[in-house]
Amino acid sequence: MKSDSKSIIDLASFPVVLPNWQHAPATVRAFTTTRHGGASLGPYGDASGSAGLNLGDHVNDNPNAVKQNRDKLNRQLPSDVIFLSQVHGNIVLDANDLAAGSVSNIGDAVLSTQPGKVCAVLTADCLPVLFADISGKVVAAAHAGWRGLASGVLQHTVAAMRARGAQEIIAWLGPAIGPQEFEVGRDVLDAFAAQVPDVQIYFKAKASRDGSEKYLADLYGLARKLLNDIGVEQVSGGDRCTVSEVTEFYSYRRDGISGRMASLIWIAPD
Repeated sequence: MKSDSKSIIDLASFPVVLPNWQHAPATVRAFTTTRHGGASLGPYGDASGSAGLNLGDHVNDNPNAVKQNRDKLNRQLPSDVIFLSQVHGNIVLDANDLAAGSVSNIGDAVLSTQPGKVCAVLTADCLPVLFADISGKVVAAAHAGWRGLASGVLQHTVAAMRARGAQEIIAWLGPAIGPQEFEVGRDVLDAFAAQVPDVQIYFKAKASRDGSEKYLADLYGLARKLLNDIGVEQVSGGDRCTVSEVTEFYSYRRDGISGRMASLIWIAPD
């Protein structure tokens, strides 16, 4: 798993991005999908007009195409992914408790202590964060847009991992909207002001036509700061941009109608 995070490699039949963490245990597997290699067409395809690997079933894509894409993904995994109903909150679920098709799978993070149980989140600009403890006994995935970050989804995920015996935790920041593209209003800055004393470091003022306060927000920087503050010091990744890397990633901010990538992590079964 010691791979350059900029490398797009082929996992069986579709390309993925691998975490570039340096101390992941040998038993941990993880990757993020791209927009390539599936059955989805139109805005859910890839940038060249070929079929794409949209994994979101809530974005008005053809349901049969999404099923084909998910089936293709599941064939590469030790267990079928049970995706969450993500709500931009801070609820952490246990993968072992999830049931396919259940309306109770509402949350924005999922963890596992069971080998073969896959943790996954869907994103298209929001920040996917993958976690592992260096013993290889606990893993987790979190969906962290700015609302989730501000509501403590990363802190809740780390706390849940520690409650299950995790000691030293490492994290990888997967592909998300970069700091040169994430334009926000004053409300986003204010949402972090109480918990990030030096909040202005992560918000660069930007001129607006209507005179309102606009900023370019550093989602990656905010995530690193919040993780460091709770003792997660080994944080890698954070060097991709879903908006500017048109050929590789879906982006809701860029395109409006967009597919979703999946970021997945699991403990390899014996």
